[in-house]
Amino acid sequence: MANEYDVVILGGGTGGYVAAIRASQLGLKTAIVEKRKLGGTCLHQGCIPSKALLRSAEVYRTAKHANDFGIITKDIGIDFGKVQARKNNIIEQLYNGVNYLMKKGKIDVYEGTGRILGPSIFSPIPGTISVEMNNGQENEMLIPKNVIIATGSRPKSLPGLPIDGNKVISSEEALQLEKLPKSIIIVGGGVIGVEWASMLADFEVEVTLLEYADRLIPTEDQEISRELQKVLEKKGVKIFTGANVLPETLNIDGAVTIKALQKEQKLSFEGEKLLVSVGRAANIEGLGLENTDIATDNQVIATNSFYQTKESHIYAIGDCIGGLQLAHVASHEGIIAVEHIAGLNPKEFDYNKVPKCIYTSTEVASIGFTEEEAAKQGYTIKKGKFSFQAIGKALVYGKHEGFVKIIADKNTDDLLGIHIIGPHATDMIGEAALASVLDATPWEIGAAIHAHPTLSEAIGEAALAVDGNAIHG
Repeated sequence: MANEYDVVILGGGTGGYVAAIRASQLGLKTAIVEKRKLGGTCLHQGCIPSKALLRSAEVYRTAKHANDFGIITKDIGIDFGKVQARKNNIIEQLYNGVNYLMKKGKIDVYEGTGRILGPSIFSPIPGTISVEMNNGQENEMLIPKNVIIATGSRPKSLPGLPIDGNKVISSEEALQLEKLPKSIIIVGGGVIGVEWASMLADFEVEVTLLEYADRLIPTEDQEISRELQKVLEKKGVKIFTGANVLPETLNIDGAVTIKALQKEQKLSFEGEKLLVSVGRAANIEGLGLENTDIATDNQVIATNSFYQTKESHIYAIGDCIGGLQLAHVASHEGIIAVEHIAGLNPKEFDYNKVPKCIYTSTEVASIGFTEEEAAKQGYTIKKGKFSFQAIGKALVYGKHEGFVKIIADKNTDDLLGIHIIGPHATDMIGEAALASVLDATPWEIGAAIHAHPTLSEAIGEAALAVDGNAIHG
């Protein structure tokens, strides 16, 4: 017997389950098909577990420096089993919360692998979903009026550098480590690579970081990139930029060894493990796309601005469509897709208003254009910058590295970008996101009263500094 729905969502990650909740709120009969666990990569193999480990690493580093705060400590050590147990408990609590939300919204969840069928006895158009159930029972047939593909992504590897899950690992295997390695080589200095470098260095692992580009986190502002490299090098991370890894030189007999070219010089590196963090690939295989007119572009699903594919009743959101591969982006794309299905005429997503966060210690966060991007867009810019070294709360907190940088249009005073590297940057970026949504000017941000002593004073001072009016700088 086939089950009919207004919306069937393939994938129960952050984008998928948020879309399902919004559909339920709008009175649409909704189902999710998820082959693993609700919550997807973010909850089980990405955002949440990695941040739990980062927090434990930060606490360990803070405990080692407790004497700086006048606290006498001894016998500081790491029980990595308890670190992992804490991480798993957090995941389980949030997983139970997602399941509760599905029940609350009366959303049907099918545990299995969904595949889109072409025209059949069930429907004259493509879109019927055949679900191969995990429990081995007979396939379920779902007949939706609309489909949302939210199948996410998986870690990429480099050609010739296969991940074996033991010596050569991705972030997914790294999250399951039973013990910390003594040393590790990280290939890739993007967001995932620098987060793991920061975490493992705080856990006293010897870290070597190899990045192909000429700087770390190349999509962030250049000044932020330089400051983060200083922070990581201060932790003891050995960083090699402009390093072209040579996969054919990999040797995993005993220790892991590999070579890389840097400025025509061949360098050799050795570690107990090698972590590959070179981006993520969209999960679009095995979905039955060949049974539809859905187009792909550069190995992601092509959509319009409301996330419709070439099959207008089939939508796609999140990592499987490329773009900014962030959980909060997938969530908002899912909401827009559902509201479009419901005929609510949602606004198009302005990706320039998306906050981006890097959970290294010290943290990085940004929104809008970098200085380089603003110049390429033709803006005449003005900018303000303020160091956390002049912020009382940062000194009290014991973390005063970094700064806030604000970029504005010199001609119109429009806010173009805000960039933060410093303590709790990923929390403070919320003020910048609100300012962006409200089209605030730097003057308006500076005119807002920032309580003293707080870390957010740095945002107010940087905003005033745009016009040379910073009080404490």
